[in-house]
Amino acid sequence: MTRPTLDRDTLVQELVQRLQPLDYVRAFWEGGAVAFGRVDEWSDVDAYLLVDNSGVSDAFVAVEEALRSLSSIKQKYEVRQSPWPGVSQAFYKLENASEYLVLDLAILTLESPEKFLGPEIHGNNRFYFNKANAAKPTPFDRQEFLEKLQERTKLLKARFDMFHNFVQKEINRENSLEALDYYRSIVLGSLVEALRIRHKPVHYDFKMRYIHYELPAQVIEKLKHLSFVRNMSDLRDKNHEAIRWFYQAIADIGDKEMQSLMSELR
Repeated sequence: MTRPTLDRDTLVQELVQRLQPLDYVRAFWEGGAVAFGRVDEWSDVDAYLLVDNSGVSDAFVAVEEALRSLSSIKQKYEVRQSPWPGVSQAFYKLENASEYLVLDLAILTLESPEKFLGPEIHGNNRFYFNKANAAKPTPFDRQEFLEKLQERTKLLKARFDMFHNFVQKEINRENSLEALDYYRSIVLGSLVEALRIRHKPVHYDFKMRYIHYELPAQVIEKLKHLSFVRNMSDLRDKNHEAIRWFYQAIADIGDKEMQSLMSELR
C-alpha cells in the first residue's frame, strides 16, 4: 500500500499561497483541533474562508485548483442544507493524503451572521491572513447566553418528560431495535446535553464532540457504561439508570450554579 505523501502543513500553505492574492478573499483561518490545541495524526483541517458576498463560487473553484496542484481529489462531499445561514460547506478527500486528512471547508460571506470566531466557544482560531481585520469575532454576551441556556434547559426537561417512556414502550413490545434507537437519541442524547450544561455550558449543543476532553473522567466512565448495551435486559436496567441520572443532572443545574459556571468563562 502506498504511503500518503501530502502532509497537513503543505496542504495549508498551498491554500494560503493560492488564496491570499485574491481580492475577493478577505480572510483564511483554521479552527477545530488547531483552535483547541489537539492536533494529532487523525485530525482533519477545519478551514474557514471569508469572501465577498458574490465570491463563494469563485472561492470553491480557487480552492479546488489549489488542491489539484497537490493531488487529485478523491471525493468531494457538498453540504446541501447548512444549518447556518450564509455558510457554504464542502469536504474533500485527496488521493495523496491520509484518509483522515480531510479538508472541511466552510466559506462565509461578509454578511454571514455566524463567523465561528468567538474564543469562548470556538477556541483560539489560527489565522493565516486577515486583510484589514475583516474577520472579527462578535463579543460574547454572557447574559444573553445565560438566558438562552436557561430556556434550553427548560425545553430539554420538557422534551425528556414527554418522550423518554418511548424506550420502555418498545421494550414492552420486545422491539429491541426501536428501543435501542430511542434510548440513544432521547435518553442518552438528553443526558449528554444536561451533563454538558452542568460541566461545559458553552458547548451544551456539541453532543459527543470533544466530550472526552471536557467532562470529568468519572462522568465519562459512567457514560461509557451506559452507552454499550449487551441485550434487552441490560437495556432495561441502563435505561432506568440513565433516566435517574438525567433528572439528577437537571436538578443540579440551578440558576445560581449556571451563573457561577458562566462567570468562569474567559
